[in-house]
Amino acid sequence: MNIPFSSFVPMEQELNKELKAAFDRVLDASWYIDGREDHAFEKAFAEYCGVKHCVGCGNGLDALVLSLKALGIGKGDRVIVPSNTFIATVLAVTYAGAVPVFVEPDIRTFNIDPNRIEETLRTSDGTTIKAIIPVHLYGQPCNMDPIMELAKQYGLSVIEDCAQAHGARYKGKRIGSFGDVSGFSFYPGKNLGALGDSGAIVTDSICIAEKVKALGNYGSDYKYHHIYQGQNSRLDELQAAFLSVKLPVLDKMNAERRRIADRYLNEISNPEIVLPYVPEYAEPVWHIFAVRCKRRAELEQYLNGKGIGTNKHYPTPIHKQECYREYTKLSLPIAEEISETELSIPMYYGMTDEEIEYIVEALNSFK
Repeated sequence: MNIPFSSFVPMEQELNKELKAAFDRVLDASWYIDGREDHAFEKAFAEYCGVKHCVGCGNGLDALVLSLKALGIGKGDRVIVPSNTFIATVLAVTYAGAVPVFVEPDIRTFNIDPNRIEETLRTSDGTTIKAIIPVHLYGQPCNMDPIMELAKQYGLSVIEDCAQAHGARYKGKRIGSFGDVSGFSFYPGKNLGALGDSGAIVTDSICIAEKVKALGNYGSDYKYHHIYQGQNSRLDELQAAFLSVKLPVLDKMNAERRRIADRYLNEISNPEIVLPYVPEYAEPVWHIFAVRCKRRAELEQYLNGKGIGTNKHYPTPIHKQECYREYTKLSLPIAEEISETELSIPMYYGMTDEEIEYIVEALNSFK
């Protein structure tokens, strides 16, 4: 059996007619930026997330950069980020001119540990920390109550990084609706993915929404009038139309991911393999199903030899990346342990029961 790590084929076959109709609709309208498709998707996605405003942009990284800039965070400001995340979270801080402050995760959930956030705030060197970016990694919601309490206590802005968690819930409430502003990626591989790069921010603040929109449109609030030194980052009509096709079936597709994850959690029983932990407060959407194994290289080779696709998220932690070599001496042992032991197994809409059973059997047989 040959099972890819991920596949768009089952979803795209199911939505083929609707996606082609969306393309034709945009082509026939002959309007490609800031039009009806964009406005309709923004309205629908804001409602889906349970917030008042959504502003589309070019990609998930831009969503975070624009969010930071809209909050007035810039040169020299310090922003708390998890030590275990995709590099875009930290690049956004750098691009805004701010300085990342790394906080270790809870190794069970892979998400930032609220207890360690407070330690960082209390031992600050005197430079004011302005914000925190909790990342709902792999589709698993962060523990938001203590994070929001700390933000209130210490006067921090909160920017949720929701790039991997479209539709996930914390205590029954959609992620993206907790922070001052939240950033989403619609990269094709996401649970809600476009057919190209795109992203969005969501917020309850009209001021933040308007500023993000202007910042992403060359800093312009209306044509040829520029109030900020902005950039070009807009959600185009075509990607908005594709997203409008996928949004109504997102919950159905997430439910299928949960079904697959439940089978993995209940049926994988190899003591060599550490399964992800799901707290009571969390309703994950399983963008990634990440296991840990001290013999990762052997497990990866074994699974690949059986035709099972895998991936590693992320084999080199950010503080060990060459582009952030100024942080290489930091002691972040949890992020390093995760980077050395994490292996992601197939998780996508359309997997068959036979494929799931084959993967479970292979993992249980690994010695």
